[in-house]
Amino acid sequence: MPTATNDGVDIYYETSGTDGETVAFVGDAGYGAWQWGWQHAAVAGPYQALVTDLRGAGRSDAPPGPYAVESLSADLTAVLSAAGVRSAHVVGAGLGGMVALQTALDTARVNSLALVGTAARGEGLGLEPLWADPGDDSALEASLAAGFSEAFADAHPDAVAQIVEWRGEEDARRDAWEAQAAAVAAFDVADRLYEITEPALVVHGGEDAVWPRSRASALADDLPRGAYREIEGAGHLAHIEASRRVNDDLVAFLADT
Repeated sequence: MPTATNDGVDIYYETSGTDGETVAFVGDAGYGAWQWGWQHAAVAGPYQALVTDLRGAGRSDAPPGPYAVESLSADLTAVLSAAGVRSAHVVGAGLGGMVALQTALDTARVNSLALVGTAARGEGLGLEPLWADPGDDSALEASLAAGFSEAFADAHPDAVAQIVEWRGEEDARRDAWEAQAAAVAAFDVADRLYEITEPALVVHGGEDAVWPRSRASALADDLPRGAYREIEGAGHLAHIEASRRVNDDLVAFLADT
C-alpha cells in the first residue's frame, strides 16, 4: 500500500494511467477516496491519475485534531514527492478544494485547479448535515440528502446503496471529521486569490444546500484566471451526481491548460 509521510503522519495514495501529466484528486471532509471513482477513470488515459485520502479518512492516519488546511496541503506535497511528481493538475472538492488553493499559494507544484463545491473561506459553513457515523447505514443514507438532489437519490437507489457501503468502509470517524471540519472553519484566503495565476475551473451544484453558490461564484470571479460552471439541479456532490457533465468539463479544461 503506497503511503507518503508528513511529520509522522502516513497518507495513503494510489496512481493509475499513463506516464503523462498527473491529475491529483483531493477529497471533501469526511469522505474517503471512493468519492473520485467517477473521475479518475475519465482522466487516466492521457494523464496519470493520483487519488489520496485526507488525513483522518480512508487508509490515511487519523492523528488527533484539530487539523489545518496548511497541514493538509503539506500532506499533498508529501504525496506528490513520494509519487515522483514535480507538479500536477489538482482537482479538489470541498475541503480538498481549499487544500488545492493553499497548495497553489505555497508551492510551485500546481499546474491548474479544478475546484468542486468549495470556497475561499469557511467561516459560517454548517457541514454537520453531510456527516454520519460510518457504522450506521441508515444515518449514512439519510445524510446523503444533504449531498445529492432528491431527484438523483430517487432515480439511482442502487448507486446510493453502493455509496453507503463505501462510506461505511472509508469515511472519517467523528473525531477525525471534527478535526477536518475545524480546518474548513479556520480557512480564509479570500484576500490572497490574486496570487493564484494558474488556470482555475470552479464547478458548483446549483442545488448545493451546504456550500453556498455565492461563495463559489465569488471564488471564480476573484481568481485571475477563474471560470465558473454551475451544474443545474445538482447538489453538493455534483462531481458524483452529474459525473458525465463534470467529467466533460474537466477533460476539456485539462486539454486547454
